Amino acid sequence: MELIPAIDLRGGGVVRLLQGDFDAETRYTMTPEELYGRYARAGARRVHVVDLDGARDGTAGNRPIIAGLASLGRLRMQSGGGLRSSRDLQSLLAAGVERAVIGSVAVTAASEVSEWFAEFGADRLVLALDVRIDASGTPRVATHGWKEQSALSLWDMVRRYQGVGLRHVLCTDVSRDGAMAGPNLSLYREATARFPELAWQASGGIRDTADLRELAGTGVAAAVSGKALIEGRIAIEELQPFLPDA
Repeated sequence: MELIPAIDLRGGGVVRLLQGDFDAETRYTMTPEELYGRYARAGARRVHVVDLDGARDGTAGNRPIIAGLASLGRLRMQSGGGLRSSRDLQSLLAAGVERAVIGSVAVTAASEVSEWFAEFGADRLVLALDVRIDASGTPRVATHGWKEQSALSLWDMVRRYQGVGLRHVLCTDVSRDGAMAGPNLSLYREATARFPELAWQASGGIRDTADLRELAGTGVAAAVSGKALIEGRIAIEELQPFLPDA
């Protein structure tokens, strides 16, 4: 399993949100470039960069920063937040981003997004499905910066895109994100059991290397972590088994 460090951008700065709440923001003093450099030196192969302003408002205010990071060329990058059209994807990928991360629009404009798989290729796209677990234990997809809840289950969404060649799925349990409460291991075990052919990326709640080892045991291809890494809660030496270039 590969560890993919996350950089969340809001207003040009590095932040983390608690359970997707924009009113529960932690802002860090380091610049996006400094954090990118830290992850590159640690031995990461990829970085996950999110434009939170884009995710919430559909604006592209952080897009120049993302393009600048991509131009550094030290890490492969996957990035999303506010991608609404084929033109948005084309611009992002042309800037040097390896994979575009598609969020809410995958729910609201499924026909259009399905065409993007043919246009750009399945390996250039990551479907980001953020979920809340309902009373019956079913993961339901949240949209629009996690402000809205759909009736669609995670499994419904994956089946919808299987026919167009879906390969990469980033799944976040919103209740765990930024909460340092541990990842939802049962969710990822079920995901990989239902759809073992997909390269699952797990996100939300990672606290330490024990969490990473347990996630690796679920069969996910990668784990995305932000807060624990930014705040140095895990020693770099402990991360090395999960960093391909360490």
